[in-house]
Amino acid sequence: MKNFESKPIFLVYTYLFIVVLVLNSRPASSWLEVEKLQQEDFSYVTGSGNGPENWGDLRPEWVTCKNGTKQSPIDLAFIKMKYAPELGDLQMNYTPAYGILKNRGHDISLQWVVNGSAGSIQIDNTTYMLDNIHWHSPSEHTINGIRFGLEQHLVHRNLQLQKVAVVAVIYAISIFKDPFLSKLEGKIMDISSTGASEVYAGLVDPNDIDMSDRRYYRYLGSLTMPPCDEGVIWTIKKKVMPVRRDHVLLLRRAVHDGDDNNARPLQPLNNRDILYYPALRTPPLVDSM
Repeated sequence: MKNFESKPIFLVYTYLFIVVLVLNSRPASSWLEVEKLQQEDFSYVTGSGNGPENWGDLRPEWVTCKNGTKQSPIDLAFIKMKYAPELGDLQMNYTPAYGILKNRGHDISLQWVVNGSAGSIQIDNTTYMLDNIHWHSPSEHTINGIRFGLEQHLVHRNLQLQKVAVVAVIYAISIFKDPFLSKLEGKIMDISSTGASEVYAGLVDPNDIDMSDRRYYRYLGSLTMPPCDEGVIWTIKKKVMPVRRDHVLLLRRAVHDGDDNNARPLQPLNNRDILYYPALRTPPLVDSM
């Protein structure tokens, strides 16, 4: 009987320990935080007072949105690309982790109960932990002038160096489902139907995202939403993947922001290099599937 009565107390202390662990795992600073932005803070409606062309005037800390020289997204034009075999394969080390789907006002974001628990990537001997996964429609980047139906961003951060690396996957509208989105469909529908700000997503495996194609584009850019901070390492997977139109529409409707899209307009390249891996003698044609 004594052991039975002690179990609830043990569970309470276990729960409190987990809460403290989660809170302490969040960075103390507001560096590159976009989760606190409100729906009315900015919009994607061109011509509106808080639209993309005015982001840099809305807050002093967002001035980079208008005067930055290495902004994202860009057009990934083949004629501008340089073959770069020295980049090497993208080193990914993802693991299943417990996630939370959040309505951030303009997008749906998958975040982790414990920061860093979903794994990492490595670029130039620097480790970047997977921070969140979110979606933009239509695609923010274009490939040789072509805009696609959806773009998925896997945002990675190195808090010690205060550096960000984003891996982007571009999707074309198709009759075929995206396996990763399909597993989250029910939870996204819960946000859409209830208006909840967040929903527990359970155990989510980033490895369910098809990253099997070794080829990618690489350039140095910025965040594609305020504060538009620069120095972001962009890796855009070459192969365009399929996604169903109803899944794209579900992501947009779930945020209830009233905007038709959440894609920032293209930004000037300003003589930046666009690297392509691996180096091939034939042009880097777009794979639709």
